[in-house]
Amino acid sequence: MWTSKKGDQSMRKFIIGIVLFGLFATTAFGADIDQQRHRGRHQGPPPEAYEACEGKSAGDTAQFVSPHGDTVTGVCELQGNRLVLRPDNPPPEDKERGSGNN
Repeated sequence: MWTSKKGDQSMRKFIIGIVLFGLFATTAFGADIDQQRHRGRHQGPPPEAYEACEGKSAGDTAQFVSPHGDTVTGVCELQGNRLVLRPDNPPPEDKERGSGNN
């Protein structure tokens, strides 16, 4: 062989370091992309949707002002053991989810 044992060990450490760096960088980059994809999307109803139905019954109408300043109107319905406002005009992603076309 044209390299010494000490050179082989250094080369192996270098290659292992590069491979590990690549794995960690790929994992971190993938997690960042996933976070960006979900950024701005709220999973489930916002707290205001629950607060709007406090003291009301299922089927009652209610409304709240969203963090964006929009007035959201809808009907209170039972979700689990809590009432939540089901918007009259849900965001587009909710309409797609509810249509069964996933």
